[in-house]
Amino acid sequence: MEKKDHPGVYIPPPLIYVAFFFLAVALQRVVPLKGLFGETAMTITAGWILLAAGILVLLSAVWRFLVSKNTLVPVKPAHSLQTGGIYAFTRNPMYLGMLLLYSGIGFLKGNWWTFIVIPLLIMAVQLYVIKKEEHYLQRTFGNDYLQYKKKVRRWI
Repeated sequence: MEKKDHPGVYIPPPLIYVAFFFLAVALQRVVPLKGLFGETAMTITAGWILLAAGILVLLSAVWRFLVSKNTLVPVKPAHSLQTGGIYAFTRNPMYLGMLLLYSGIGFLKGNWWTFIVIPLLIMAVQLYVIKKEEHYLQRTFGNDYLQYKKKVRRWI
């Protein structure tokens, strides 16, 4: 039986975002950062705007996958290279959308740790998920992917 190639991402990316969110919650309990971040109209508004933006970005990315009958599961092979719609602006709209949701919830919860760990979250997503997916897409789609990569940035 022939083994199908795939990116080799075995931890679902949304779980990475959830794990970092719970890390921020735990850090807030152990080392509370009070008084730096209050529930002001500005932070609540920013939270809702980021949540809405994240949902829009995620829905447009998922829609592209559904229309092309491609898989959202990172341990399954891709059937086509996504380059249209939201993918014309960012190569990773799902991860960008999840980052926007994560940040929006951070504002709504008033937890500075949510933002302090963002660089670690981005590094984890880039090193564990995005790099593997990029290598897989290059193996699978060759020059088409390289041309797309030259035109469209990884995040924004």
